[in-house]
Amino acid sequence: MVDSIERLRAAILVARTRDPAVSRTARLVAEGMPKMAKKLAEEAIEVGLEAMQNDRGRVILESADLIYNLAVLWTQIGVSPDEVWREMDRREALFGIAEKLPKTRATPQAAASGTPDIAARAPAALRAG
Repeated sequence: MVDSIERLRAAILVARTRDPAVSRTARLVAEGMPKMAKKLAEEAIEVGLEAMQNDRGRVILESADLIYNLAVLWTQIGVSPDEVWREMDRREALFGIAEKLPKTRATPQAAASGTPDIAARAPAALRAG
């Protein structure tokens, strides 16, 4: 999977410079971060809705869309997959691979920089999960 994400990232880096009239990726990048974030949220919702319908095939298709949109957003904001994998490794060492960090806990990077944790900046409705 790591290789697939790296290949996807490389393809996005090339595609984002193409003509937006013929490249979905270039069009998404041209529309800016708000559009990219909206598309990512839409795809996440679609995965959840298909899961609620217990439609395994549609969950797979929508998950691929979700991963694509996540990779586009990462590329635009300058996040590499390796940075995410390092964070996953750090969390595994702290809590085990199947656990998620508590929402109220600041990340080490946020604590060191004096920047509030992103979870603390999110609207209350998004933090509830």
